[in-house]
Amino acid sequence: MTRAVEEFLSTTRPMLIGGEWLSESSQEAIEVIDPATESVIARVAAAGQQEVDAAVAAASAAFTGDAWAAITPYERSKMLWRMAELLEENAADLAWLNTLENGKPLSASTAGDVPAAAKTFRHYAGLCTKIEGKTPQVSSSPSDFHAYTRREAIGVVGQIVPWNGPIVSASWKLAPALAAGCTTVFKPAEETPLTALYMGRLLQEAGIPAGVVNIIPGYGHVAGAAMCAHDQIRKIAFTGSTEVGQQIVRNCGGNLKKISLELGGKSPVIICADADLQRAIPAAANAIFFNAGQVCIAGSRLYIEEPIYDEVLAGIAHIADAMRVGPGFDAQTQMGPLVSRKQLDRVLAMVEHGHGQGARVVTGGKRLEQPGYFMRPTVLADVDHDMTVVREEIFGPVVCAMKFNDIGEVMQRANDTDYGLAASIWTSNLARGHRLAAQVQAGLVWINCHGVADPAIAFGGYKLSGWGRENGWEGMEQYMELKSVVASLQ
Repeated sequence: MTRAVEEFLSTTRPMLIGGEWLSESSQEAIEVIDPATESVIARVAAAGQQEVDAAVAAASAAFTGDAWAAITPYERSKMLWRMAELLEENAADLAWLNTLENGKPLSASTAGDVPAAAKTFRHYAGLCTKIEGKTPQVSSSPSDFHAYTRREAIGVVGQIVPWNGPIVSASWKLAPALAAGCTTVFKPAEETPLTALYMGRLLQEAGIPAGVVNIIPGYGHVAGAAMCAHDQIRKIAFTGSTEVGQQIVRNCGGNLKKISLELGGKSPVIICADADLQRAIPAAANAIFFNAGQVCIAGSRLYIEEPIYDEVLAGIAHIADAMRVGPGFDAQTQMGPLVSRKQLDRVLAMVEHGHGQGARVVTGGKRLEQPGYFMRPTVLADVDHDMTVVREEIFGPVVCAMKFNDIGEVMQRANDTDYGLAASIWTSNLARGHRLAAQVQAGLVWINCHGVADPAIAFGGYKLSGWGRENGWEGMEQYMELKSVVASLQ
């Protein structure tokens, strides 16, 4: 642990409201648990209605004040670029905090999460100066009127992120909102608030004015609900479970605030008989076991063409058996713990329920007998589409393997789900790959790869997997209103 991280954890961490760090709050402090040891690693001030009101007031004042509203796109761009530099300069501290509160291997935090966050801020730094309107032609009497459109920041936004990728989720929310010119009330997950609070200090150092970003840890049913109900918040951006997303929709009806939702998934991985199995097998294993399966795009439904079914199933089971499960700070660890006891118990119960419905546990399915929320990577076979483990998102290191003979049949089964976030197709026939990609009902489809994400690539899903998109220009559009202006030339 770095000295800076040790000092950061030594006192109750305050929340950031209006440029001030406030330790006192109306709610009891949140205890942050290390999922690898089950020990308390930090205490964080928790927001209630009072703190939400104060944060919204600060964000509202900042949005209309000269410190932010009058700032040029170029100046915003410089601040976001500086934030990317600060993320890289503080990468060691952020990676430690990310692993400490989330549990994922330090190597993944260092080589994946922190660089991805910096890349996201740089991407949106470039888009600050690319916000444009159009000049539509007025067809009825073009010589009498001049029309144009403007894209304007939506105002105060409420952003709520999950615990499975704290620093990446924060960057995906904050960077496009700031690039668009919004101000924000940001609530990290109660399990993983530390990286967000550390990022708050860096945002201040990058020059973001007071009140533009307010970071308020708190429980979803308290702070999150208060944000959704607040009349001065014009938009809610949420990433998390479909169940909570549906509740947010119900809670946001009061002032008809705009909503974007990145929700659950039950992503199919389709491996055709002509696939390169030396690539497909380890990639399919990584698609479900990365971050202990706590990924919305996890490849949890595995469809294998019958001639290669036994080989692929055995290959993935072998990888699962050999996988080193342990604390994220162990350099040999390949898969860390689940984030909490609640999540571990839920995943184990889902596996047990699947077994009771007839699924065969090829490997795994058990908790490790040691401190921490660890379980073995799990492969289930002999499953069908009526089983709960196939229908519902597990959000753990559990894959359900099924065989197929007909490509039309497997596409029907792949789409037979309430979700539609992602899918991957493995075949050496690229024409087939593109044809199948067009048929999959999902917002992201990978051909001969899985989980590739980039700030330029729109991210989001169909059906119960959410509304709207993150990343790319589409991600910044979520934070802007479109205004049409018509001027008489007479």
